[in-house]
Amino acid sequence: MRPLLASLPLIALLGGCSLMPSWASLPSVTGDKVLGVLTPYRVEVVQGNVLTKEMVARVKPGMPKAQVRDLLGSPLLTDIFHESRWDYVFTIRRQGAQPQQRLVVAEFDGDRLKALTVPDDLPAENDFVAAINTFKPSGKQPKLELSEAEREALPPPKRSAEAAPTAAAEGPAPGRTYPPLDAKLGSGS
Repeated sequence: MRPLLASLPLIALLGGCSLMPSWASLPSVTGDKVLGVLTPYRVEVVQGNVLTKEMVARVKPGMPKAQVRDLLGSPLLTDIFHESRWDYVFTIRRQGAQPQQRLVVAEFDGDRLKALTVPDDLPAENDFVAAINTFKPSGKQPKLELSEAEREALPPPKRSAEAAPTAAAEGPAPGRTYPPLDAKLGSGS
């Protein structure tokens, strides 16, 4: 009888989980939403080298390793067993933007670039910036510059009779005097 009484609290603890009503369970995180309403903050993860079509277009076969490194940056992966291969891996996960992953492979023959393997979806610089830009301004964008036709349609500026005469005709402003240009500054002697 004693062993049964001693194990009763343990049985109650284990069975208590199943006795809890379904509404009292902890909120679940499903997909990108908590409770189907809140979106938790996700840390932006950027790894590797951002390479664009413009950057890759400057690299030509026959270039030395140092010049390729200057143009593309240091590779993310260099393998000691494959010294003739550099892997430029790029991944980005940003909240509100599609995740991206690309691999550019540079193969060398000795110290010279033999081939550069570039993925088909490598974006131009402007396309890349547009793909990761999560700032969506609201409303109409302001116009920053007038067209040539709008400039010509502007009225000419009015000249008033009270406008001050030019400084060359009048000389220095009243009350102002300037030292000669060849005067020595300071009293060093």
